[in-house]
Formats: sequence, C-alpha cells, structure tokens
Amino acid sequence: MTEKSACQCMEEVSEEELLARLDDVIAEYRVKPGALIPVLQIAQAMFGYLPESAMKKISLGLNKSYSEVAGVVSFYSFFSTVPRGRHMIRVCLGTACYVRGGKQVLEALKEKLGIDVGETTEDRVFSLDVARCFGACGLAPAIMVDNDVHQRVKPARIQAVLDQYLDKDAAAAANAGR
Repeated sequence: MTEKSACQCMEEVSEEELLARLDDVIAEYRVKPGALIPVLQIAQAMFGYLPESAMKKISLGLNKSYSEVAGVVSFYSFFSTVPRGRHMIRVCLGTACYVRGGKQVLEALKEKLGIDVGETTEDRVFSLDVARCFGACGLAPAIMVDNDVHQRVKPARIQAVLDQYLDKDAAAAANAGR
C-alpha cells in the first residue's frame, strides 16, 4: 500500500470546505418545518462546535434572524460555540453527588486536566462541564464521560478514568494506521 492510498479519515478539512458542505445540508432542510435544530446538530457534528460563520450561514439559509439562531444555541446545553474535545466529561453536582464529594471530584478533574468548567484541553481530547443529575444518586458521586456513567468516583482515581479514554484513543489510532 502506498502513502497515497492510506486511510484519509483523520485528515483536516478546511472551514471553507465544511461551510460548503453546510450549504448542502441547509438546502436539504430549508423547506422542512422545524429545520433549525436538526441543521444546528448536523453543523455541530461537522465542525465539532458551532462557529459564528456557521451560525450566520444557517440564519441566512433558513431565513431566521441571527439572534434566533444564537438564542437556540445558547439555550440548549448540547450546543457549543467553542471547540470541544473528543471526550466530554460531565460531573454531576446534583444534591446527592454534591454531598458525597462531587465538588472534590470536579476540583480533581480541573487540576488534572488543567482546565475549568466549559473549557477544552489544548490537545482537544477532553472538555469539562457540570450537570445536575444522571439518575445514579445511590451510587454518588457520578461523572459521565461521553455516554458512560462512572459511579462512586473518587478524586484519587480520576487518572484511571481518564486513562480508559486515552487507551481507547490510542487503540483507535493504531487500528486506523493498519
């Protein structure tokens, strides 16, 4: 296998190319009622977040005011206007988790990752956020990494949790290189 035929799935795509692809999405959804949220979801999946350029293109393409688009983006916690990491970490700070050490778990994550709530690590591997309840109150404190809930989390064990996702990334990269 030559270098040119190697997997290109990890190549960077320019913002211009992504905006051109977004035009196709907007054209497909333009006539559908309730198109704004699905288009925002698709755009966020494409860009990894919602840059201002994409939100402006969506507002023009769907004939919505920019303030309406920005209002929807800021209302729903799913949407982000800043780049997110490959892995989203949410720390539960609901009553049970807070009382059983959720705040200390959050502080340990902030220290270990070198970021604050709402931020992403420089290497864009992890983003950190808080949540109010995962429904795991009996096994508090809990954190969620991507779609995995980790229960009875101890600040001293944070690195072990992070390592699980770093190991998954390394294995995926090794498989992609085959």
